[in-house]
Amino acid sequence: MRARASRIQASKVSGAFNGVVLVSYINSLRQAGRSLTDAVYEGTLLRLRPVLMTALVAILGLMPLLFSNGAGSEVQRPLAAVVVGGLLTSTALTLLLLPTLYGWF
Repeated sequence: MRARASRIQASKVSGAFNGVVLVSYINSLRQAGRSLTDAVYEGTLLRLRPVLMTALVAILGLMPLLFSNGAGSEVQRPLAAVVVGGLLTSTALTLLLLPTLYGWF
């Protein structure tokens, strides 16, 4: 049970970490002299793969919980479904909304 809880906790942290990685990379491009639009566009394109890979690894790690049929699975399945849905949502927001908001502010 302890290993499953740590997997779920790690997946929550990875969603927040992706946004921090993206913003820090855009900030470094801005400090290197790129314009705001170019930095946001290039930073999002270059960080697309790491953000997707981080989310994908966390989601794949939760797949056994999603498809479990053993004892206690009636508790694990809904929890894993919520966490996977949150990861998908946070990844979409990180890649779509975060660059837009960065450009505005």
